[in-house]
Order: sequence, then C-alpha cells, then structure tokens
Amino acid sequence: MDAPAFIAGGNGRIAVVMLHGVGGGKEAFRPQMQPLAGAGYRAIAWDMPGYGESRAVAPYDMGGLAAALTALLDHLELPRAVLLGHSMGAMVALETVARAPERVAGLVLSAGSPAFGKPDGSWQQAFLRDRLGPLDEGRTMADVAHRLVPSMIGEGFAPEGAALAASIMSRVPPATYRAALQALMGFDRRYALASIRVPTLAIAGEVDPAAPPAVMEKMAARIPGAGYVVLPRAGHLANLEQPQAFNAAVLAFLHQHFPA
Repeated sequence: MDAPAFIAGGNGRIAVVMLHGVGGGKEAFRPQMQPLAGAGYRAIAWDMPGYGESRAVAPYDMGGLAAALTALLDHLELPRAVLLGHSMGAMVALETVARAPERVAGLVLSAGSPAFGKPDGSWQQAFLRDRLGPLDEGRTMADVAHRLVPSMIGEGFAPEGAALAASIMSRVPPATYRAALQALMGFDRRYALASIRVPTLAIAGEVDPAAPPAVMEKMAARIPGAGYVVLPRAGHLANLEQPQAFNAAVLAFLHQHFPA
C-alpha cells in the first residue's frame, strides 16, 4: 500500500490528527499547524484518500475512509490520537470512534453532523445536484470552488483564509470530489453518540449553512460530557475564517483534557 500523504509538526506526546472536508486537503489546516506544535502537541494534517498524494480507496465510503485513517495511525506508530475533523472529516472521526474506539483519545468535531440522511431524500438530492451540476455541465473544480466558497463563509472571515479555501478546493480531483460526496449519502452515526467515551468538543460557526449551530448543539448534547462552542459570525470554514478564535477553542480543550 502506498504511504499516506500528510504534513506534521511538533513532537509532543499527544498527537492531533486533522481530517479535512469534501473540498479540502491537508493544507486546509495550515493555520492550525504551528499553534498546535508550538503548544507542545504533535500536529498532523492528512490528505484523505484520493486527495493530494494519497491513493484513493475502494469502496470509497465511510468505512473505507475510517480504515484508511487507522492505517495512517499505524504508519505513524500512534496507538491513539485526538481526531480533529472538519465537515466530512468530522464524520470520518465519528465513524472511526465507532469502529475502532481504542484508537481515539479525543474528538474535536468542527462544522460536522452525525448524519447526512437518506440517499434518496429530497434535500440530499438537491445538495448533490447543487455541487455536481457544474461538473456535469463541463465546468472545472476551480469554477466550483469560486462559486461555493463565498456561500460557505461568514461575515468575519480572514480574506487569506477564503483565498486558501478556494485554492485548495480548485485542486481536488473531480473524481475524488464526486466519490466523497457520494460517501456522505446515508451516513448516520446518531445512535452511536451516546456510546462515545472520550473527551469531545463540538465547534459550530454561528452562520454555518451546512452544519447549523442547532444541529451541532443537539449532537454535542447526545455525547456524554461533550463541550460545545459557537464562533460568532463564522460560517462553514471557521478554522480558515477565524483561525485565532478557532485555535483558542481547540487549545483550551486540549489543555483541559490532554496537557502537553
């Protein structure tokens, strides 16, 4: 099996593995790398299968992505890690803690949901049409990125963060983008939330249209002892829009539960 692609910084005893969203890649966590490493943690941002230099998996579904994540932990010789997942990455984190709880030390769930719903649901089908329509019409991922990114961010965003998000999304292979969107269909780990036994933090953007605060607050309430934070004026890309506020929330959680 090809070696997974990732960037790493720091050499702390606690590893934080960052999992990006459908339109992301390891570079989406660039604003988190130095703050985490500087605080004494081992920061690792992974290109999930099919992204960057990481080989795709088959079948491309949540189970396959969770298996690839545990393979990454094996490659890094990490018995356990704190998983920081954004959007689809949060779903992969939930899938992994359900399938391999012994590998997960803690969870930070950003702009994510424990369920996406029925594959044939009207909302789900409209979601797919909205995101795949431009590709079906012959447009590029750059076209998709420059249309979608402005709709996902809030009012208080850092311009460089929005530019980075668009640049990263523009480089996602269309086949991977299609496969990742299909992997969301039918995802549902709501019933497993009550069985999570690791420290957990949910971070919501106040104006996130994709993972609204009410959804994330309800998810956090079903996870025993979970914390919940809302970042004012932030949208779906809070770690890029408001990196200082996002990093402060993550580091407060880590310092409380996983002192460096």
